[in-house]
Amino acid sequence: MIEDAITADTFYRELKSKFSGLLEKEGILKERVEINTRSLTPEEAIGITERRDFPIITGKDVMVQAECMGALGQAFTDAPSVFKGTLQDICALDIEKDSHDRGLFIAALNAVMKHLGKVECTVHCRCDGPEQCAADAAEYISSVYGQPRIGLIGYQPSLLERLSGQFPVRAADLSPVNIGQTRYGVLVEDGGIPCVSRSICSWADLVLCTGSTVCNGSIVDFLYLKDKILFYGTTLAGAAALLGLPRLCFADRYQ
Repeated sequence: MIEDAITADTFYRELKSKFSGLLEKEGILKERVEINTRSLTPEEAIGITERRDFPIITGKDVMVQAECMGALGQAFTDAPSVFKGTLQDICALDIEKDSHDRGLFIAALNAVMKHLGKVECTVHCRCDGPEQCAADAAEYISSVYGQPRIGLIGYQPSLLERLSGQFPVRAADLSPVNIGQTRYGVLVEDGGIPCVSRSICSWADLVLCTGSTVCNGSIVDFLYLKDKILFYGTTLAGAAALLGLPRLCFADRYQ
């Protein structure tokens, strides 16, 4: 799936096509399956954490949660919305152009894929979970990649602190709250400047990119990285499975 040049429209069309095909195969596309999606407060999403600089606490992005056939799926988005309807309705949403529709679609996709047993880790880890998850991520990277230079796309404080203590790291984010700040010994660069992101990705042996890029549309800017990228977090769970994207997440260990 990952190609050198792919547009956002092409990416989302393929994602919707694969999801619709799966629903038809499972015989649930036309069923009256209701999906209730609402924005979660930071405490609902990640619990009470000692660390207070998670983007969901400091930024404008929120977590939306879909429930489908008893399974939960979340998506981290800056365009939250509320929806109640069928899976067929979900597949009719305009995920190519409408960021609100996209967040709903991704959350619903994650819930359905969880229900079908095709993915794990569709709900964010809570309380001290992010710290444990970051430790697991560092251990995994060390065991698989050795001592790589890491480019972190998307500010995740637990992950940045853990990785910067063990690996050479450069980080980028889109939030003005973080850009230009030195966090855990690492200057957070402006990920909104294309040459900055390209510089980091070129420098890095391994790029860890937040899966929430699937909601804001910037995911296509990183697909060319192929074997040197890992998308992290819960948001990309369903899309990663459908499109064959590499993903790193241990959230189910820490619920």
